Amino acid sequence: MPKRKRASVYILRCADGTYYTGTAKDVAARQAVHNAGQGAKYTRPRLPVRVVWSEGPMSLTRALRREYQLKQLTRPQKQALIRGRLVVKPLR
Repeated sequence: MPKRKRASVYILRCADGTYYTGTAKDVAARQAVHNAGQGAKYTRPRLPVRVVWSEGPMSLTRALRREYQLKQLTRPQKQALIRGRLVVKPLR
């Protein structure tokens, strides 16, 4: 039986104060890739970035669904989630 792929969901705070949500097998390694200018096009002009929230690991499918769900949040909702003042139930 093949091993299931695992991933985590993370939110980065960019140097300009904006947020970026993504999925990675290793969040710390992915942050290093972003900060090396090799990450997402969105983060390249907004370096450095730092992880302000993460969740997982979970199945890759579930992580991608969760990423989509979190990307739909407004900025104030993301800030509340990061501060632990908002609970967003994962999609099934």
